[in-house]
Amino acid sequence: MTTMKVLLIDDEQEFTGALAERLELRDYTVQTVDNGEDGLSAVENNPPHIVVLDLKMPGLSGIEVLKRIKSRHPDLPVLLLTGYGSTEDGIKGMQHGAFDYMMKPLNIDELIAKLQEAAGK
Repeated sequence: MTTMKVLLIDDEQEFTGALAERLELRDYTVQTVDNGEDGLSAVENNPPHIVVLDLKMPGLSGIEVLKRIKSRHPDLPVLLLTGYGSTEDGIKGMQHGAFDYMMKPLNIDELIAKLQEAAGK
């Protein structure tokens, strides 16, 4: 079985560091980046199996990153994160091709279930 590669794109480095550690303990391979531009580069240079993308970031917004990922990699699942209680942004993201969205703070078991669902497992 291939280890699932997850790309975390979120400007909150403490959050991504802690989340990456928790996923790695569950045998995921995790790459973290803290902005949209680096996220787009990571998708091209080290393609993940799934992207976990924060919607609210400085610079490129999560929606813009999502649109760019989907234009080049339409089959790559993207799971959106929003930390501001806005389901509207999550729904907007799904209209642009996101697999699903989750609210911060995350429940790790729910995240794992979403990752497995996105991977078709």
